[in-house]
Amino acid sequence: MQLYTIDTGNFKLDGGAMFGVVPKTMWNKLNPADENNLCSWSMRCLLVQDSNRLILIDTGIGTKQDAKFFSHYYLHGTASLDSSLAAHGFHRDEITDVFLTHLHFDHCGGAIIREGDQLKPAFRNATYWSHADHWNWAVHPNDREKASFLKENILPIQESGQLRFIEGNGIKTGDQLERISFTDNFSIRLVNGHTNSMMLPQLNYKGKTIVYMADLLPSVAHLPIPYVMAYDMFPLTTLNEKKSFLKEAIEQNYLLYFEHDPQIELAGLIQTEKGVRAGETLRITDL
Repeated sequence: MQLYTIDTGNFKLDGGAMFGVVPKTMWNKLNPADENNLCSWSMRCLLVQDSNRLILIDTGIGTKQDAKFFSHYYLHGTASLDSSLAAHGFHRDEITDVFLTHLHFDHCGGAIIREGDQLKPAFRNATYWSHADHWNWAVHPNDREKASFLKENILPIQESGQLRFIEGNGIKTGDQLERISFTDNFSIRLVNGHTNSMMLPQLNYKGKTIVYMADLLPSVAHLPIPYVMAYDMFPLTTLNEKKSFLKEAIEQNYLLYFEHDPQIELAGLIQTEKGVRAGETLRITDL
């Protein structure tokens, strides 16, 4: 197995929404807001080369929306999905699997492209993977979450015939979160606080266990237990999932890969008097 960081650029979101009930006087020290109360966040995906498969985890926000849509998110940075793939010697047509942790627009927007009046899969040779329960949740969205589930990002995947579903909840052992096998070195953890049946990839890599955190822990700043996004559908569920996961992660010496942290890609954990915090920070290339 080989792992490659895929940087798809940065965007801005409201700091208060990203930190929930935590006062700005506290979170602003961690990710300072601009004059509009917006903080910068990464859209950092991951490419997994595993035997004869090339698996892309999440796809960023994409490029097909109109200028009005993008004006809300202040896209910035020089990286793109294609440039990041090319930097590692790959092209989107080589991707065999697109693994979508969940179907919010900043995670799956790059899965579909616009060609003229048509919406088509951006990865024409890939199988697209979603969880069956999450897919049903996304295509029949509740009023609070429907602004994050855009039909143009989701329905063309199914219409293409390239969609496959992960099914079931896996096996839960003690306090550990449920896991489902995907490949020999790639298993899936399901969490339900941010949205229903979000999938977190867990990878065995060079003797290390790396967990792709998606929106359970979008950044290092979200490691403290009460730091739960206002975007989360079930914040108390998120809180309990964080507690359970962080206990396991520090006991098992996991490395956490952060999709949205503006600076930190990968981090180990340490136990402090205030709880679990980031220890050593590094990049995939350091392993």
